[in-house]
Amino acid sequence: MTTKEQATIQVLKALFNTVLASGPLGAPGGVMYAALMGQGCTLQQFEGLMNALLRTRLVRKVGDCYHAN
Repeated sequence: MTTKEQATIQVLKALFNTVLASGPLGAPGGVMYAALMGQGCTLQQFEGLMNALLRTRLVRKVGDCYHAN
């Protein structure tokens, strides 16, 4: 596994843990993106990461918020 793949997995874990910790109100996508944007993440990269989480069905999106299933 490459360093880039390992980093991606760590970011996905952090995003999932953020969604889990958000509780019933959900984690606002804009706030999570803003946090990652400060680290150099583009909107396209953020959307790709969140789409990957959505495909696992561990996370669902309601409006602009992400919720753990």
